[in-house]
Amino acid sequence: MQQVKSGDTVKVHYHGRLTDGTTFDSSAGREPLQFEVGSGMVIPGFDNGVMGMVVGDKKTINIPVTEAYGPKNPEMIVAFPVTEFPEDMDLEVGMRLNMTNSEGHVIPVVVTEIGEENVMLDANHPLAGEDLVFDIELVEIGAAPSRIIMP
Repeated sequence: MQQVKSGDTVKVHYHGRLTDGTTFDSSAGREPLQFEVGSGMVIPGFDNGVMGMVVGDKKTINIPVTEAYGPKNPEMIVAFPVTEFPEDMDLEVGMRLNMTNSEGHVIPVVVTEIGEENVMLDANHPLAGEDLVFDIELVEIGAAPSRIIMP
């Protein structure tokens, strides 16, 4: 039976949860997730977790923070002046907003604290700092995609 190796295109169904059991994502009711193993399309722990599986295999993988979205970066938490928000905006802790940086890139942030003068915004990935658990089922292994090598 063919086992998953780096470069294969695979399809998996998955259920992702935090170590406390809270679900953060699932492919239930959707098409399976398709990705090229080893290409960086998914977090390293997920990539490593499917290696060696055969179609029909089901397993649970525990992914430490270092192989997931990394630790929370304190430099990604910024104080933003309250005066820079629209006056009619009802800010709430946990609110998700999008900011634009000087190059025009959109950066998703979460309001973590609201003070008299500043609002604390966290631009870390929502799963940064978390160990993750995935239940995965390998649905399909495809051939490695064709590549054109230039001389």
